[in-house]
Amino acid sequence: MVLSTERLLLRPWKETDAESLYEYAKNPEVGPIAGWPPHKNIEESREVIQNVFNGKECYAVCLKSDNRAVGAIELKLNGTTDMTDKDDECELGYWIGQEFWGQGLIPEAARELLRHGFEDLGMKIIWCGYYEGNTKSKRVQEKLGFVYHHTCNDVPVPLMGETRIGHTNYMTREQWKANR
Repeated sequence: MVLSTERLLLRPWKETDAESLYEYAKNPEVGPIAGWPPHKNIEESREVIQNVFNGKECYAVCLKSDNRAVGAIELKLNGTTDMTDKDDECELGYWIGQEFWGQGLIPEAARELLRHGFEDLGMKIIWCGYYEGNTKSKRVQEKLGFVYHHTCNDVPVPLMGETRIGHTNYMTREQWKANR
């Protein structure tokens, strides 16, 4: 499935995206704040496409102008998230390359994925979180209308070998409809 917004295509990842993924995911400003280490080489990016970006609702965030993958966005369904164990709830996750920060691209992509989740997939609640200090992710969630739920002080971040403070937010289908 391919989803479309004014400036973006949200499409499944392809192995041929590995070079583009590496270009943005090697930046130490991008991954660590989201809980994953910078990619070391194109082969690692290829493995991430095969083994991590293979979820049913995981999409490459691509500019319509060239269809180049510049970020990722996903609705993590039951069984792939620790935020819920219900089939009508999921977790929204996202990141984008640093050169695209501040352009409103992730909020634009997330609005379409929220629509898809609530309208097409029948979700009742979509969860979203961020680690303490990730003010950009916090701001995206505020812009989208997510509501604060709770904070955990000892969240394991296994890929980084540490624990962090994590903030969890949510949006109900009713809140989404009211915010449109």
